[in-house]
Amino acid sequence: MKNLRFVKDFGVIILSALVMAFLLQAFVFDTRFVPTASMHPTVAEGDRLINNKLTYRFSGPKRGDIVVFAPPAELEKSDDLLKRIIGLPGETVEIKDGKVYINDEPLDEPYITEAYAPKYTFGPATVPEGHYFVLGDNRNNSKDSHEWEDPFLPRENIKGKVWLRFEPFERFGAVK
Repeated sequence: MKNLRFVKDFGVIILSALVMAFLLQAFVFDTRFVPTASMHPTVAEGDRLINNKLTYRFSGPKRGDIVVFAPPAELEKSDDLLKRIIGLPGETVEIKDGKVYINDEPLDEPYITEAYAPKYTFGPATVPEGHYFVLGDNRNNSKDSHEWEDPFLPRENIKGKVWLRFEPFERFGAVK
């Protein structure tokens, strides 16, 4: 009788834990593996990250946020992508002379070194309402807004904000 009660209690605990884990992953956060170097040097190939799904339920994406999103249909990819928000709705984006310009002002990007500065031109183009312009930090080796036929990412494609790197452990910490 005691063994039966123990098995029943243990089953309830396990089932509760599984339901809680499912709900957390479905609505609060999930983990991501980075398969490419498109966000190098900020995020390296092979990093494991936590994607915060709640952030944008309370506020909109901000410039500089690293986001996880469903790729545009034109890419014919099913795996989510990871890029940095550069242009916000209503802003004019231009890339020239190795710099990004927002509304004709150079964007301060301390996360981009000269080695990763863009060697291409783009725009000027105005970001439509409900859309964003996104770039990988590895500007010359990233399939992002500057290459897409429609360069603007719809808001509904954004799934969350990258929050934390948990692997490799020696690089553990917030991702900015």
